[in-house]
Amino acid sequence: MPTHRRSVGAARVVTAVADLAAFILGLWILMYLLDANRTNDLVIFVRDVAGWLAGWSHDLFTFDAEWLRVVFGYGLAAVVYLFLGHLVAGRIVRRT
Repeated sequence: MPTHRRSVGAARVVTAVADLAAFILGLWILMYLLDANRTNDLVIFVRDVAGWLAGWSHDLFTFDAEWLRVVFGYGLAAVVYLFLGHLVAGRIVRRT
């Protein structure tokens, strides 16, 4: 039984990390769309972390409107993190 508890704990950690990454990306999208103060420390922190998390996808699309590039680029990263994080967590639990 202890092995099962450890795997459930590991799955929860993986899920929490994926959810946190998606939350930060979603928060940046929201801050961008609502035109948050770009000199605010919290906004700068969220922008920097979201930029790091979505480094592979934030310029993937070439829409003319910048807001569409932000929504789709960062939104894609959020969906991928959620999907992969929950998939990995499910596999961890099923292995035991």
